[in-house]
Amino acid sequence: MTNSHPPESPGARLRNAIEEERPLQMVGAVNAYCALLAQSAGFRALYLSGAGVANASFGLPDLGITNLNDAAEDVRRITAATELPLMVDADTGWGNAFGIARTIRELGRAGAAGCHIEDQVQAKRCGHRPNKELVETWDMEDRIKAAVDAKVDPAFMVMARTDAVAVEGLDRALERSRKYVEAGADLIFAEAVANLEGYRRFTQNLGVPVLANLTEFGKTPLYSLEEMRASGIRIVLYPLSAFRAMAAAAESVYQTIRQTGSQQGVLSAMQTREHLYEILNYHDFESQLDSFSKHQI
Repeated sequence: MTNSHPPESPGARLRNAIEEERPLQMVGAVNAYCALLAQSAGFRALYLSGAGVANASFGLPDLGITNLNDAAEDVRRITAATELPLMVDADTGWGNAFGIARTIRELGRAGAAGCHIEDQVQAKRCGHRPNKELVETWDMEDRIKAAVDAKVDPAFMVMARTDAVAVEGLDRALERSRKYVEAGADLIFAEAVANLEGYRRFTQNLGVPVLANLTEFGKTPLYSLEEMRASGIRIVLYPLSAFRAMAAAAESVYQTIRQTGSQQGVLSAMQTREHLYEILNYHDFESQLDSFSKHQI
């Protein structure tokens, strides 16, 4: 009889990745195939953006229009394709305390390693857009407590995102973040920080890992990994980098085919069929299919 150990939970895999890679590079994947591409590139952790769900899966803006079921379906597809731990954008938690508890349980069942909940009002906005409104600190503390209490897997990571830097200033954002950590948050997501000194203030004053969101075309400069490491950041997030590039490539291909009547001019920009098959392990599946067909009656 062989000794077997239960597999690590997604939350445990994410915690290990945060400890082992400093800072951890976390990349956005809007679908299962993108997750496989990120895995092939050597990344240790994945991220499902709320904007990614809204934009890519539904063709909608990131204004709190999508819901738990929408995100959970994308989570299930991604976690079925890869063992890489997945952090999920849960917006404001999708409901009151009972709704947030359901969010944690459903995302955990779907295979997520963790999620973040933000301190905006229910009618939330993109973190790098103007006119954001925040809930009171105690309201966000209750969101975090509800999330932590609902964990089925103790290793599931609850991250508190604060949008207070752009709304109330750095000092108030730090004050809020300390309260969120006291409420049980495992991590802090400091959104829309405009300089390295701001990040250093977060990392030096909080006792949990801090995430920096290096989304393109936003309020935060695209700092290097070395600059993030020197600032004490433990997770560097690239939430929609691949999606933006994919969208630009798709626009170019569609326009070329429409205008020239052929895709010949954009073949060099395409992933080849053979490389697609390599990422998908297509030939292994086909070999199994061949072996099955030989024994069919």
